[in-house]
Amino acid sequence: MPDLLAKEAPENQSGGEQRLIWALCLASIVVYINLYAVQGMLPLIAEHFNVSGAKATLILSVTSFSLAFSLLIYAVISDRVGRLAPIMVSLWMLVASNLLLILARDFDALLLVRLLQGGLLAAVPAIAMAYFKEQLPAGFLLKAAGIYIMANSLGGIGGRLMGGLLSQYFTWEQAMMVNFSVTLVGISIVTYLLPRREIKCAATQHSTSVINKIKHDIGGFIYHLTDPQMRLVYAIGGLAFMMMVNQFSFIQLHLMDEPYNFSRFAATLIFLCYLSGTLTSYLSAKWVVKFGAQRLFKGALVVMLLGTLLTLMDNLLCITIGFLLTASGFFLTHSCCNSFVAIRASTHRAKATSLYLCSYYLGASLGGPYLMIFWHQSEWQGVVIGSVGLLSLLLVAILRLTHHQSKAAEQELNTQTQ
Repeated sequence: MPDLLAKEAPENQSGGEQRLIWALCLASIVVYINLYAVQGMLPLIAEHFNVSGAKATLILSVTSFSLAFSLLIYAVISDRVGRLAPIMVSLWMLVASNLLLILARDFDALLLVRLLQGGLLAAVPAIAMAYFKEQLPAGFLLKAAGIYIMANSLGGIGGRLMGGLLSQYFTWEQAMMVNFSVTLVGISIVTYLLPRREIKCAATQHSTSVINKIKHDIGGFIYHLTDPQMRLVYAIGGLAFMMMVNQFSFIQLHLMDEPYNFSRFAATLIFLCYLSGTLTSYLSAKWVVKFGAQRLFKGALVVMLLGTLLTLMDNLLCITIGFLLTASGFFLTHSCCNSFVAIRASTHRAKATSLYLCSYYLGASLGGPYLMIFWHQSEWQGVVIGSVGLLSLLLVAILRLTHHQSKAAEQELNTQTQ
């Protein structure tokens, strides 16, 4: 995939740049396999640790929760020591932490290990976009971002399907040993591919006191949080992910119940609907340039709403089409948010990205308990009602963003005419 970018880079640079893109995309795939494999293993987790299927969904929520706040820490660290070292240290610690999953003896112990893993999984998503912006020519950035998000999607699909397959045919311990092996091989390849040299960000080139460093870091977060457009984009990504990722958890429970009675692995085949999001992510760079983020945000919202409501027809065809639409709309939203943040952040880039992803994964962690309330009341129909509520909030955020962008454009026009 990165070969598509070569023609836009100077000939003597394209090899290293493509290695960087390949490496971070593969690292992203490994990260998302580790994050989401358990989502495809919810029935096995429920059975092995003797908890309900709904309670088993907390395994994803706690990981997303620690991942969300760890993103902010990695943004600070990477601005201090560079992008490469935090990524490599966290990935190899992730390999080691997978052994702890094999040793977990009860559900509480499993939650603790997954809480730890959330912190390790955060490095790549926190740093990747800032890494790209600093190491790649401007002409690469949008395409690299689209390919990277496509890799996120492939990792999510692969992890969930792998989890479902392992859940069907292996014990918990055996499944975790396979996961450990996949992670070890993947990280070994990433280590080989990542370029050893990097352009150091400005923050790493100045020596100053600890107090001034802390003030600088806090100021970087405040700088982006006081930008109303950034705040709204953070909310848009968080609300969209809060709905979408947790819908996929509860639809598995629905498909394994009457009248479908799907097996553990068959239920995870619904995650193939992520492929529509993979395609959308790849095309998003062209669409952002052609149509602009405002139109795409609104169009994606309509697509997610239609997809969600279509599942109420409650037959396999409508459920499949509904999730294809929802995944497509979500990944278009996510791609627009990523591009918006990367382009708008002229300084404190890693902090800008980490704040977005913090909101994004915090949404994922809150969405499980939120939709669980609706699931307990009316099962899948309840999940749809809860999802429509989140989409209503998403509409408000998009309209507010449109208002702020129109106001900013008007002010800029007035300044030019004066």
